[in-house]
Amino acid sequence: MEFKAHQIAELIGGQVEGNAEVAISQVVKIDEEAQGGLSFLANPKYESFIYTTGADIVIVGNEFKPEKEIKATLIRVEDPYLAIASLLEMYNKMKLEKSGISELAFIDESAQIGEGVYIGEFAFVGKDAVLGDGVKL
Repeated sequence: MEFKAHQIAELIGGQVEGNAEVAISQVVKIDEEAQGGLSFLANPKYESFIYTTGADIVIVGNEFKPEKEIKATLIRVEDPYLAIASLLEMYNKMKLEKSGISELAFIDESAQIGEGVYIGEFAFVGKDAVLGDGVKL
C-alpha cells in the first residue's frame, strides 16, 4: 500500500511541511537510506539523522526546529511516538481487513481456500493445503 503525506497527516492530525503529494510504502529507521520510506524523530539524540535520512517523510514534534536544510517532507504533530504508534495500528487494521487473492500468489490447484481469505503477493499455498475462513497470508 502507498500513502501520500497529506493522507498520513490527516490520519494523525498533523501538518505537512514540504511535498504533500510525496508517497511512501514502508516504515524505515531514520538512519536508513531507503527511498519511499516513512520515519519519525522523537528523541533529540537522533536529530543528526534527519539531515541525512533517505526517508521521504519524517514525523516530527511541533517544537522541532531544524538547524539545516532537510530533504524529507515533514509532518508536524504534538507527540511523534503516539502518532507513529497510532498510524501503525491503523495500517495493521487495514491490512487485516483485506480479502481476495493476489494474481502474484502461488496456489496449488489442490489447495482448499475458505471464505473471506486474503492471499497476498508472492504467498505460497502448497499441495493439499487447507485455508480456513478469514485466513490472511
